[in-house]
Amino acid sequence: MKTIFDETLRAEIIQRINSIAEDKTAEWGKMNLYQMVKHCSNWDEWIQGKNNPVYKQAFIGFLFGKLALRGMVKDDRPLKKGMPSGAAFEVREKEGDIELTRQKWAGLIADYAHYSNPGFIHDFFGKMTVEQIGILAYKHNDHHLRQFGC
Repeated sequence: MKTIFDETLRAEIIQRINSIAEDKTAEWGKMNLYQMVKHCSNWDEWIQGKNNPVYKQAFIGFLFGKLALRGMVKDDRPLKKGMPSGAAFEVREKEGDIELTRQKWAGLIADYAHYSNPGFIHDFFGKMTVEQIGILAYKHNDHHLRQFGC
């Protein structure tokens, strides 16, 4: 299984992040390039527990989260196009410093080499194993890079 905890795959993701041209447009979805880069940066900070996030699983996730998670991490199939983003990760501002945010995002990917966040609870899936977190983090980052043709 592809996981963000694999050094080679982390390097590949970072290379893909660094290859994003600022004139790229989304092949699907509503986000522009800045919003995607900011969304991914915010999401990886959340997974890693940076900035002291408060973790709480939504009730609907309590009902269906584990089943959905099992389906998502059972194989290497990429995430489907058009999957909804959690409200906490919607980026409303349309413009910002893409280069600075891209550098931050690449740094966060590198930080997975030293991942330790035992208190992480996904807002939909709930408590996850480190293995599940690694698979989901890889798939999430890959999904958005593919969204912009990278």
